Amino acid sequence: MEQKSPFMPVDKSFFQQPTLQLAEALLGCLLVKETEEGTAAGFIVETEAYRGPMDRAAHSFNNRRTKRTEIMFHEAGRVYTYVMHTHCLVNVVSAEIGIPEAVLIRAVEPYEGVDLMIERRGGTSLKNLTSGPGKLTKALGITMEDYGRCFDEPPLYIVRGFTPKDISAGPRIGIDNSGEAKEYPWRFWVTGNAFVSR
Repeated sequence: MEQKSPFMPVDKSFFQQPTLQLAEALLGCLLVKETEEGTAAGFIVETEAYRGPMDRAAHSFNNRRTKRTEIMFHEAGRVYTYVMHTHCLVNVVSAEIGIPEAVLIRAVEPYEGVDLMIERRGGTSLKNLTSGPGKLTKALGITMEDYGRCFDEPPLYIVRGFTPKDISAGPRIGIDNSGEAKEYPWRFWVTGNAFVSR
């Protein structure tokens, strides 16, 4: 008999909030990926917002529309995955149709399927397991095959979790060649959480 997941995805309407607000609202939510090997999940503890056409750090700066960025022009709540330096990174598409904005999930705190995550990451320590955007996708089993899916339905979905007591904000990471955009305080994290990337 097929097991019913104990997790209930958020409603589509959750994603229909401005990108910066969504980037904060995602903190504390549970990111869940169901695979044949099992289910792995972690609480989102760090995000980065990318504001599309006006944001030099965004893939869709100047409304750049390519095979890679196409999904960013769709409705909020879609999965935008891309590969960077061999790592797959996962984003939540935000804003209205035709406005290509997204929120990068930068780090999660492991919650379910920890043994599976450790196995996928080659036996790394718990602290190092999901504290970065490429680490968490590998641990959770998120791949390019997830591109274009909806975050409100399995196998890759978001569930309401906890409300962070305190949220910090600061400049995004690894976007040094993006002019003034590198200073925008559009990275958000759960203050003091051990799994934040740095």
